[in-house]
Amino acid sequence: MTFSMVEQIRAKREGETLSPEALQWIIAEYTADRIPDYQMSAFLMAVIFRGMNQEELGPWTEAMLHSGDVLDLSAVRKQKVDKHSTGGVGDKISIPLAPIVAACGVAVPMMSGRGLGHTGGTLDKLESIPGFTTQISPEAFDDQLNDIGVVMVGQTERLVPADRQIYALRDASGTVPSIPLIASSIMSKKLAEDLDGLLLDVKVGSGAFMKSVSDATELAETMAGIGATHNTPVTALLTNMDQPLGHAVGNANEIAESVDVLRGKGPSDVTELTTTFATEMLLLAGETDRSVAKKSVVAAIASGAAYDVFVRLVERQGGDPAVIEDTSLLPSAPNTHTITATSDGFVTRCDAYEIGMASVRLGAGRAKKGDEIDAGVGIMIETKLGDSVVVGQSLATVRYRSEESLTSALSVLKNTFGISEEPVPVPDLILGEVR
Repeated sequence: MTFSMVEQIRAKREGETLSPEALQWIIAEYTADRIPDYQMSAFLMAVIFRGMNQEELGPWTEAMLHSGDVLDLSAVRKQKVDKHSTGGVGDKISIPLAPIVAACGVAVPMMSGRGLGHTGGTLDKLESIPGFTTQISPEAFDDQLNDIGVVMVGQTERLVPADRQIYALRDASGTVPSIPLIASSIMSKKLAEDLDGLLLDVKVGSGAFMKSVSDATELAETMAGIGATHNTPVTALLTNMDQPLGHAVGNANEIAESVDVLRGKGPSDVTELTTTFATEMLLLAGETDRSVAKKSVVAAIASGAAYDVFVRLVERQGGDPAVIEDTSLLPSAPNTHTITATSDGFVTRCDAYEIGMASVRLGAGRAKKGDEIDAGVGIMIETKLGDSVVVGQSLATVRYRSEESLTSALSVLKNTFGISEEPVPVPDLILGEVR
């Protein structure tokens, strides 16, 4: 059946419910490059304003899921559990998390994404490791998952190609913050992985696409509902993203901080979320005792087993393990600029969104589809909410390559930090859950 894309854009703009056949046609035609980016951008913008109801979301997700191949991991002997984050600033959790869970005996076929809007992407971070490839053959995928228990890759050309194309277009067309688009994007990829369980990290706050707990809960429930229709258990945790996670924001510097977590020396917030998520993934894999699961996670870090799995992961995917042993060898831009406190007091604001946007302006993210990422630029946050500071104390260090990019970043960062005489309560990391 053939439809008019202009008519489907108009219908969605007017708030009409599109038929399953029309939605399937849009996905098939766009994947085949018969619908141009400008028309799909217009359609996605209509979805931003009008949304998708349940009658539309199911067929839309199903069409994306079956726009290409679906993995068959029946030959993998272990339980298969993955994790996905809706995107945050300084959110490098997946990088230490996957090897920790693998070290505990669960297979983690992690299919990740690139930077989206002001948030960093796991693939971009991993590719800051010299030689690391995020594209491997299906045969190598299965072998590696059976051998070391973890694979961290991007989508292949044939696995959910509709999402890969739409994901990049959303990033460059201002159509990221939509519950139906986020839910269908995440779940189409994850359901294609043949999983036994899925953990979702739904970010909430200034640096997240979901600004309120109610919106984040709606997104989590939407994704859990999609999982239920495909017999895939889903646990979602709602986590705070009003300030960046950890200290490092960028790509190579976030790899270094991830290695610190695996060595038991990571920032407290990153370590806490990583161990919490790993525990939840073991429960999804079949462990029935939460305390046993957490002890396994802590032991995998303390023994060095998780670190060893990460080194093997890097080696298997073509990366240079020397930069993991000595993270000072990772890419690093040559210039630094320090942002200092202008008064004594307590940090009351460390805005994640503004820090994320500044990192994009430095070159750590993409302003438009196809932009190159500079792995060596970024921001190190040295003070966070609740910390006491004095005049002249360093709040953050910006690592940059060009004066132009620094000037652009500083225009955003000038109001990022707030300082007052009275401290503010440090917010909880976990704000809610959906099971």
